[in-house]
Amino acid sequence: MFFVNHGAKLQKILYLCTRNMMEFKIVHVDETDSTNRWMKENGEGVMVVVADFQTAGKGCGSNTWESERGQNLLFSVLIHPQKVSARTQFIITQMVSVALCNTLQRYIPQTPEIKWPNDIYVGDKKICGVLIENRLEGHRIKDCVIGIGLDVNQTVFVSDAPNPVSIKQLTGRDTDRDELLAAFLDELQRAIENKGIHQAYMNRLYRREGLHPFEANGKRFMATVVGTTDDGRLMLQDANGIAHLYRFKEVVFVIEH
Repeated sequence: MFFVNHGAKLQKILYLCTRNMMEFKIVHVDETDSTNRWMKENGEGVMVVVADFQTAGKGCGSNTWESERGQNLLFSVLIHPQKVSARTQFIITQMVSVALCNTLQRYIPQTPEIKWPNDIYVGDKKICGVLIENRLEGHRIKDCVIGIGLDVNQTVFVSDAPNPVSIKQLTGRDTDRDELLAAFLDELQRAIENKGIHQAYMNRLYRREGLHPFEANGKRFMATVVGTTDDGRLMLQDANGIAHLYRFKEVVFVIEH
């Protein structure tokens, strides 16, 4: 482990090898606007950047991420997928989501689930958000920046986010964030090697049992999550047994508070 100055921020850099010796260069920064933005400007090789605080943490679309300084795990991972085409890039979402669920399962007694496409839920509460940004080279993925915000030790949320929850709220104790990151990187390696990752993703999907409220085209209806297609579309089966396919942002999970 050693320290370097990068701009005005002091960074801690270390190297962490997973069980199969994928070596991640890990950079720690006190503060940045967005770890994904930082990674896109500074990333190289197989790399992780971790921040104690983000001034402009982002989720999908216009969503933002609330995080108390030094309490949660805010990081981005840079990887270079081999032989993943633009058409099949949803497999990266599946790998990351399954890895997060398997990591959390080590720490909490409840069962974490994937709210399509990649939010991680415990019950009806969100514990983790993911923003994946892929850069293409021709028809293939050249590199992938995976931004993750995981609620760890924060217990009071003051934004208008409707349903956050943290590991500490679920367990009543603090969790070591460095240990948690190492566990995730290990699970990510496992997920990358998992030839059955699609089924593992399907098995973790939120609302895959029973009828639940959704909304599409301004209309509310009851349905069950059936699964996803290879290109990432969500399949719902309504109360009449009719299947419907939706792309991202075409359907809303209605969650009562």
